[in-house]
Amino acid sequence: MRDANEMWKRIPLNSNYAAAYGAKDSDVDVVAAYPITPQTPVVERIADFIANGELNAEMIHVESEHSAMSACIGAASAGARTFTATSAQGLELMHELLHIASGLRLPIVMTIASRALSAPLSIWGDYSDVINVRDTSWIILIASSAQEVYDSVIQAYKIAEDPDVLLPVMVTYDGFMMSHTYEPVYVANNSEIFKDYIPKKRSWTVLDVEKPITMGAVANPDWYYEFKYQQVVAMEKSYDAIKNADKEFGKRYGRSYGIIETYNLDGSKIGVLTYGGLFGTVMEAIDYMNKEGIKVTGIRLRLFRPFPSNDIKEFLKDLKTLIVIDRAISFGAPIEGPIAMEISALAYRESIDIPIYSYIASVGQRTTTEEDIIGIVKDAISLFERGKRVTKSIYWGVRQ
Repeated sequence: MRDANEMWKRIPLNSNYAAAYGAKDSDVDVVAAYPITPQTPVVERIADFIANGELNAEMIHVESEHSAMSACIGAASAGARTFTATSAQGLELMHELLHIASGLRLPIVMTIASRALSAPLSIWGDYSDVINVRDTSWIILIASSAQEVYDSVIQAYKIAEDPDVLLPVMVTYDGFMMSHTYEPVYVANNSEIFKDYIPKKRSWTVLDVEKPITMGAVANPDWYYEFKYQQVVAMEKSYDAIKNADKEFGKRYGRSYGIIETYNLDGSKIGVLTYGGLFGTVMEAIDYMNKEGIKVTGIRLRLFRPFPSNDIKEFLKDLKTLIVIDRAISFGAPIEGPIAMEISALAYRESIDIPIYSYIASVGQRTTTEEDIIGIVKDAISLFERGKRVTKSIYWGVRQ
């Protein structure tokens, strides 16, 4: 690894601006986007980079998020390294195109300042939008700091452009709580340092007048199934690509995040799992609980798709109970916390018999403090001691 002072400069950035710097330092060719709160500063800053000559890229101003993803699909099909960003209803307006991007196996990277969905109208942060697109065959990373947002955008191109993967990647983070909150971030003094890490090789199939092909043609029932299965295999292969991209990033640049982050992993038999910026609050709460003699391990889910089943399985084996704090609702599901539901299914499949308590908090950016986390843990401990298993989610802090 080169000398840190030579490689980096440390500047105050929020996660939106960290995403923009990540795109710039990935040397993207085309950016297409439409403004939406709280994402808009991402592409505004990229427009500044292009205008002042820091980034040689084409900015496409479109009339909607649907058009933004359409433009990214066209640009990626022609061989360009593409980027976009959106949030909430904008992501939902893209939904049709998300399937097309992944089905065409285009390595597009997009950042999401996660936000609650209307109605009623809410511009505040939760993960309703991201949960809604979990089945679109996009790889989904959830960051918990601006530094991780910056690094993950760069890693995303390494993952997406891997010839064994060729799937688009979302890098997501908390709307407002992270998108508009500043913290010190190390960014490259010169984006040239990433050229060996993410070289432009055009590893995917592109439109070329010298070698004409058809993309997105009709697939009849004899073949459509096979195309979808190829995406299944690519998603499975992406797991190793994600781990390797992070590991190589760590060796080259001194920062890595893994698939799952843990805190206070000291043999505690109670685990609290969540994702995004709320993990910082969980860590603070664990410090308070340690002083009370309540030993708890914090677990942060960084990778949502592909779901890191093997990593989570290893944690489940060492716990007596797991508390999952979700930040979105899967309406009408047996367990309405989406991550809790997936972990419960995993535990059943692997015959791991521990209580998994599903709590839903911070929806619509309802304030969730350290005291709330402590209250959730004590509530779950009480249920555990009484031998009760939760068969539905507990809505923490909601007015009933």
